[in-house]
Amino acid sequence: MPKFVLRFTVAAVAALALPSVGFAAGGDVHYDEPHNDVSNTSSLQRGARNFMNYCSGCHSAKYVRYNTLGDGLGLSDEQLIENLMFNADKTHEPIDISMRPDAAKNWFNKVPPDLSLIARSRGTDYLYTFLRGYYQDESTPTGWNNTVLAGTSMPYPLWALEGIKVQVHHEEGEDHAEDSHGADSNEGREGFEFVTAGSLSAEDYDQFVRDIVNYLDFVSEPVQLQRKTMGIWVMGFLLVFFILSLMLKKEIWKPVK
Repeated sequence: MPKFVLRFTVAAVAALALPSVGFAAGGDVHYDEPHNDVSNTSSLQRGARNFMNYCSGCHSAKYVRYNTLGDGLGLSDEQLIENLMFNADKTHEPIDISMRPDAAKNWFNKVPPDLSLIARSRGTDYLYTFLRGYYQDESTPTGWNNTVLAGTSMPYPLWALEGIKVQVHHEEGEDHAEDSHGADSNEGREGFEFVTAGSLSAEDYDQFVRDIVNYLDFVSEPVQLQRKTMGIWVMGFLLVFFILSLMLKKEIWKPVK
């Protein structure tokens, strides 16, 4: 994994530190599927980079230790320390934040939630759609709104990457205007128009978010790949045992007509 440079802007830190009620369930919303794959080590490494650069300033994942992360991502202790450990000294420490809870509550009225289990509690489809569902809305206190949770109080920390889009309402039969990102041709962006282009293309931004979701999916259960592999072996053993038991039953009851 290459060396990553921490790029927290004041806006991004404030965005992630504000109350994150954006992760509450929200109405009848179509969730896009990220099609993430926790066996994709490269995606997990990129997701860890993205999370540490844009989320870990305010959101912890304290139920996972750095060395567990390193084992799952194929990273040595040296790589962990150099690239991902910005506020910890030992690899056995949990992924926590430096922000004091009392200070966070004083500044933002609520302590930012831990994200260790967010993928299990909300689902990867929810997270993927939520992080791609932000649009500019001057009527809200933060200046942002979200298609998954209307009126979310969590601002948009990734706006510089995706760009700024606004919601547009087309009359019936009216052609949709093509935006600077080609948004109308991308899943989940219909009904929006980009007013400012981001540093990433729409496809690259979707992959950026998909990697974060993949990382959060892994963090929510680091042993899930081993569990699934073990499950296959267990089912195989039970199948063989069932066949042997059936053969034994037939042999024992053979004399009985």
